Amino acid sequence: MTVSRTTAPDPFDDVAVLCERLKLPEIARLAASRAQQAAAEHWTYSQYLADILQAEATARQTRYVVSHTPMAHLPFHKTLDQFDFAFQPSLDERHVRQLLTLQWVDAAENLIVLGPPGVGKTHLIVAMAVQAIAQRIPVYFITIQDLVADLRKAWEDNRFATRLGLYLRPRLLCIDEVGYLPLNTHEANLFFRLVSARYERGSLALTSNKGFVDGGHVLGDPVLATAILDRWVHHSTILNIRGDSYRLREKRRAGMLGEAAARPPLTQEGAPR
Repeated sequence: MTVSRTTAPDPFDDVAVLCERLKLPEIARLAASRAQQAAAEHWTYSQYLADILQAEATARQTRYVVSHTPMAHLPFHKTLDQFDFAFQPSLDERHVRQLLTLQWVDAAENLIVLGPPGVGKTHLIVAMAVQAIAQRIPVYFITIQDLVADLRKAWEDNRFATRLGLYLRPRLLCIDEVGYLPLNTHEANLFFRLVSARYERGSLALTSNKGFVDGGHVLGDPVLATAILDRWVHHSTILNIRGDSYRLREKRRAGMLGEAAARPPLTQEGAPR
């Protein structure tokens, strides 16, 4: 006489089904192995539950960042920890790190980073954007040249309002290279409409190599420049970087610049300017 034996059902099969229904893939993957670890290390039920919930939350956050970072169109991925504050002593590191809390984004305020080329302006706003994505804040990055070209094309195609709406959606809009090339009056007018529509509704993070006194030369005309700058500067934090170019420093280290290029320029009297 043979005795039939039945295998006890695996309780984690039911767990897997429920996790699929509730969209908890990380818990489904780890539930059994973490249960074995919990038994071996004498975890309490609450410790086991907290562990697998934390694993699910971490995995979900990672998936969010991976999927949403490309949507922000960042030119590169850099964090504030990668910024060399020792090379830019004009910046108050404590102040900049406080900005990483993004309370200014919550308040729909602006961040303006001024300075000559190569001093890390874009790095700073990219670092803010990376942190914003981690906090699930919608972000979009664009140069002002690409922005005004897109708005101008939309205007010509009679779809300006629709296109403008796309730039109003992100809570943080990063606009790079303001001032490198001047805008004509029509472009400045379109840009003003964007700035005005976002005023006190969404945050701007801007970089520029020009001071505010040069606004009339790069933003179409003095009247438009004044209107744009008024909305930029109100409710804003301004960082002014007065330092050397990172790119030139690396070239000097690599020996790609001659001794003359590494020295400051001379006046007619031969004294450094």
